[in-house]
Amino acid sequence: MTALIELERVLYIEDEPDIRLVAEIALRQVGGLNVVTCAGGEEGLGLICDFMPQLVILDVMMPGMDGPQILLKLRDMPEFRETPVVFITAKVQPDEVEQFKRLGAADVISKPFNPMTLANDVRAIWAKSHD
Repeated sequence: MTALIELERVLYIEDEPDIRLVAEIALRQVGGLNVVTCAGGEEGLGLICDFMPQLVILDVMMPGMDGPQILLKLRDMPEFRETPVVFITAKVQPDEVEQFKRLGAADVISKPFNPMTLANDVRAIWAKSHD
């Protein structure tokens, strides 16, 4: 059995500036992760190859390109075909969560999230995706 590679680089695409700021603080300062945040899909896809995140967090509902559309674009990129993607959304009914997982999401985090546990929640999803 190989040892789990530690999660270090996370890309978070979120259109709401306040949520983006809280998540960045939660992941970087509380969680010790290297985080890049973007306000939308085009921006995120434009810098993803330079940053090479190990895990991507996507808001589901965004203007322009939504989270599921971004996920499909990531899966078309060979270097991100296997990268765990986590949706973050207020839409967490069981059928909605199942739909996101069928699209290929590793998991779903509900909004509002707890800033003190967000990094640990993300690390748990990372570990589960490498079982």
